Amino acid sequence: MKLSQFKFDLPEELIATHPAKNRDESRMLVVNRKTGDIEHKVFKDIIDYYDDKDVFIFNDTKVFPARLYGNKEKTGATIEVFLLRELNEEFHLWDVLVDPARKIRIGNKLYFGDDDAMVAEVIDNTTSRGRTLRFLYDGPSDEFRKALYALGETPIPKYLNRGEEPDDKDRYQTIFAKNEGAVVAPAAGLHFSRELMKRLEIKGLHFAYITLHSGLGNYRDIDVEDLTKHKMDSEQLIITQEATEIVNKAKDENRRVCAVGTSVMRAIETIVSTDGHLKTNEGWTNKFIFPPYDFGIADSMVTNFHLPQSTLLMMTAAFGGYDRIMDIYDIAVKEKYKFGTYGDAMLII
Repeated sequence: MKLSQFKFDLPEELIATHPAKNRDESRMLVVNRKTGDIEHKVFKDIIDYYDDKDVFIFNDTKVFPARLYGNKEKTGATIEVFLLRELNEEFHLWDVLVDPARKIRIGNKLYFGDDDAMVAEVIDNTTSRGRTLRFLYDGPSDEFRKALYALGETPIPKYLNRGEEPDDKDRYQTIFAKNEGAVVAPAAGLHFSRELMKRLEIKGLHFAYITLHSGLGNYRDIDVEDLTKHKMDSEQLIITQEATEIVNKAKDENRRVCAVGTSVMRAIETIVSTDGHLKTNEGWTNKFIFPPYDFGIADSMVTNFHLPQSTLLMMTAAFGGYDRIMDIYDIAVKEKYKFGTYGDAMLII
């Protein structure tokens, strides 16, 4: 397929800049893959579509405060530093993006905090905006990390066109976030409240938790028209024995299995066996899913409304059917559904 096939007109006012007042009260468009029927619901109505022993698969990654602002030595210029991942715990080495990148060269020092208490040195160029920083800190790793994160902000998406607000610390994180390592929140999971999870549990549903540390590749522009030539960034992936047992038991008993979000779908499709079962794994995935694609595990999916020409939209179209999903996106725009991380949800059954 071609990149241009995923273009559509999205009025700027339909991009949600803030979350709904209550997590489970976003709007939800439900689409049936077999019949094409659609319904307009509220997210907490999702409970009506599942029964005892059906399974939801969640991504329990935890977002860390990855956006920092420092000052360059001598000039004092403000530099945005976006932490991607720790490369070496002992030497405090981090893979980062810097902006503006043209001003940052190997050997430069950056100072962070009101009293310049945190200092980092640029020791390598990795990409046009990528750098390796060594933070000059004497002390144990857990103490360093605490000090570093105290300087950081919640890494809300740039397209929100606003700075971090107090609510973001809580709302740009799922209620089941546990394993730290993501710089992008698994947006579909943001709709689940504690009350809704309890109601699902009482109804007899089972939950499986996998970890995929979502990175900035989700927002990176695709610069090739032929999608087969696009390469996804690698993201760390952990699928435990417990999760595989819950999912595989449901599959064997012909229960419904719902992937909550594109990150979950990517993870389970990376590790699906030829007989349609989930396998344990601890590694990395750079899997890119776009139409046409045969899915092996989940028979339903929760996802948000995504931005034009995004890899997230492409995966949604692969699962729901390209023509149907693009038609539904036209309806979503007309019905003024909210798009993006803090936007409304779609349930594909």
